[in-house]
Amino acid sequence: MELRHLRYFVAVAEELHFGRAAARLGLAQPPLSQQIRQLEGELGLTLLRRTSRRVALTDAGRIFLEESRQILARVDRAADLARQAARGAAGRIAIGFVGSATYETVPRVLRRYRERFPAVEIALRQLTTAEQVGALRDSGIQVGFLRPPVAADDLDIETIRREPFVVALPEGHPLAGGGRVPLAALRDESFVTYPRRFGPGLYDRTMILCARAGFTPRIVQEAVEMQTIVGLVAGGIGLALVPAAVRALRNEGVIYKDLRGLTPYVELAVAWRRDDPSTVLGAFLDLVREAR
Repeated sequence: MELRHLRYFVAVAEELHFGRAAARLGLAQPPLSQQIRQLEGELGLTLLRRTSRRVALTDAGRIFLEESRQILARVDRAADLARQAARGAAGRIAIGFVGSATYETVPRVLRRYRERFPAVEIALRQLTTAEQVGALRDSGIQVGFLRPPVAADDLDIETIRREPFVVALPEGHPLAGGGRVPLAALRDESFVTYPRRFGPGLYDRTMILCARAGFTPRIVQEAVEMQTIVGLVAGGIGLALVPAAVRALRNEGVIYKDLRGLTPYVELAVAWRRDDPSTVLGAFLDLVREAR
């Protein structure tokens, strides 16, 4: 039995007329009749009662029609999904991201991606930069939004955003009420920072920024989550240098201020395994480049 036999049978069963079914299929009537007899012979069943006036389904024919329709629908769906997958429009993608990427970049990218590729299943994991490198290598994720630099020869890394640092101050801090804050004014302050082992990019940039202003920051607390860092600032534990996108994280008790003078930029990058041939990944990366 072949799929064409099912298609031929469905056409005849729906038309209940061999001539109309043949025209619908683009066949001559005698070969169509022969194919239906061959199908019935293979099944050992009579599917259609034929008289000089009409064609009617037998009880077995009605059951076979219902099942044949379902089989053909599944085959058509499988073919459609395969075509979508070939162009990256179906399948699954696992995405890692650092917390600070969720305030602007990741939501914008995901919104556009879902609109364009609704058939792709998305799995999201919030991970530090270091954790993302491990997850990419272990195939736990296919792509990650992380903070460079990253030393990984087996990964491709592409910067998609550069943003300046701002300083997050406790509400009521003497510097919270003025304009731009000079870095040198933070010399004697307590700092809350991101741990270097989880994301050397943010940590090292903070150290460089302070060194250029002539001091080494006095770190009193570290926290992995950017939301936690901002919460500690609100609690008066210290201040923090954070990417400008973190302004979107509204937290009672925190004031964000621009820095005065030359401010280095912190980068957000997208990373993936160099040997990953996935068309879903390729389509995702194309959209990321559009949306940045």
